[in-house]
Amino acid sequence: MASGGQTFPPQRQETQPGKEHVMDPTPHFSSQDYKPANKLQGKIALVTGGDSGIGRAVCHCFALEGATVAFTYVKSQEEKDAQDTLKLLMQAKGADAKDPMAVPTDLGFDDNCKRVVDEVVNAYGCIDILVNNAAEQYEASSVEEINEERLERVFRTNIFSYFFLTRHALKHMKEGSSIINSTSVNAYKGNAKLLDYTATKGAIVAFTRGLSLQLVERGIRVNGVAPGPIWTPLIPASFSEEACANFGKEVPMKRAGQPIEVAPSYVFLASCPESSYITGQVLHPNGGTIVNG
Repeated sequence: MASGGQTFPPQRQETQPGKEHVMDPTPHFSSQDYKPANKLQGKIALVTGGDSGIGRAVCHCFALEGATVAFTYVKSQEEKDAQDTLKLLMQAKGADAKDPMAVPTDLGFDDNCKRVVDEVVNAYGCIDILVNNAAEQYEASSVEEINEERLERVFRTNIFSYFFLTRHALKHMKEGSSIINSTSVNAYKGNAKLLDYTATKGAIVAFTRGLSLQLVERGIRVNGVAPGPIWTPLIPASFSEEACANFGKEVPMKRAGQPIEVAPSYVFLASCPESSYITGQVLHPNGGTIVNG
């Protein structure tokens, strides 16, 4: 996909989570240039926030690579996107894979995360790949606007769920398994208008590094992906119409990325032969933004 020259029609969704099916244009979750090679054949993958955006693209690539895929979504708010993704995964799944599963839940609470893991394990027997990806964000011009209720809500979705899901999933993971956490370029460069979101993404980087050291002796790798500006439902659900229209122009490539441009990073980190010597690291598909760390 070329650099520069991209604009989006002004648009705004008034509630989160955002909905992919009403975006204009809808994000690209696949590409005819992507060539699967059975990298994940026989693997069981659980992806949070897999109904849309980066999560949908990751689920689709995993299915193309032969994995059995389960994903979570927000009940009653993302039903259409979840059903659309299930259909895509059914079409993409390999002959040896089991049917995909969509699990509705609020991941901000430990009991819900345990229930998700139990459902996946009851259906498939184990978890080989855990992708912690679900997130929400809200703009604020000052830290003074961020009250306790909002702060707790953002932290519950964006980082508490990572802890909860990981501790329950680990009981069903074995040597060779992989955990991949979605962080953000904002964890490295900061974002004045997304302060609480940015703080959670910094926590995810630290969580990834610390957890990788905990699990290295068990043969379980832990890595992260820090996308730059990617065209997902989170954008029209978070930003003004003007901000959406100009989204992504600030990076060196002068455009937003598409989910399919991020998903192969997750495939790489999930595939043991390709990334077997990588743990505690973060990949940066971000349109050319230079980051430290």
